[in-house]
Amino acid sequence: MLKQKSDIGSRLSRRHLLGMFLVGMTGAMGSACTTNSMETITSMRTDKPQNKDQASINGRLLARPTQPTGTAPTGLQPLGLSTKRDGLLYVPKNYQASQPAPLVVMLHGAGGDARGGLTPFQNLADATGLILLAPASRRQTWDVLVGGYGPDIALIDQALAQTFSRYAVDPTRIAIEGFSDGASYALSVGITNGDLFTHVIAFSPGFMAPASQLGEPRLFISHGTRDSVLPIDPCSRKIVRQVRGAGYDVVYREFDGPHTIPPAIVDSALDWFTA
Repeated sequence: MLKQKSDIGSRLSRRHLLGMFLVGMTGAMGSACTTNSMETITSMRTDKPQNKDQASINGRLLARPTQPTGTAPTGLQPLGLSTKRDGLLYVPKNYQASQPAPLVVMLHGAGGDARGGLTPFQNLADATGLILLAPASRRQTWDVLVGGYGPDIALIDQALAQTFSRYAVDPTRIAIEGFSDGASYALSVGITNGDLFTHVIAFSPGFMAPASQLGEPRLFISHGTRDSVLPIDPCSRKIVRQVRGAGYDVVYREFDGPHTIPPAIVDSALDWFTA
């Protein structure tokens, strides 16, 4: 009975969180934190079957890990899903289909591309056995920051489906990660798709805009105390208070620095994800 009451309270607090998320504005260098503009985001029913167009509009990803067929190459390779702003996939040299690997979906910041999204973890992928999937936004930044969920969700879903069909992925270790605008998008998409992502890594996020809340992904958030692009007080410190109040498991790291990702923070996030 006590557990049932606790679960009910958790669901209520998590549902209430949807009405608290900040709305961000897109700037030349990234999403800007807002301090007094808030928008109630209505929780959408996502437990019913949806077609791909409906799912994309609702921020939902339909792809799921499956048993891969055949063999696929390792190393760095293009996704081949778009003639413009295509994504990249990195498969570690020691990958074996008989041993499902952890997967990290990596999201670049505003004005970036897939290669920029891979940078934080690529050198560590072979040592840790991570598969890295780095899609590129259809425009300068991610769709929810410029009008609403849609084309980027569709592309990410297609990239995930292709990856799952070719490589064995551990369903208990699937993360979505990003920096700046990519961090805002990682939090938004990760919370909306917490039934797929087990972990969310957000380096210097500006805001969150989930369309719904599913699952219970663990969160890692970091931010520099001297960040002049996305100041820490109205951004990560406020976000962390909100998600902790909603019952999410959060690891939060502040560091003395600007709008960047120090190597020590990358190591900390990677250790947390692979533990």
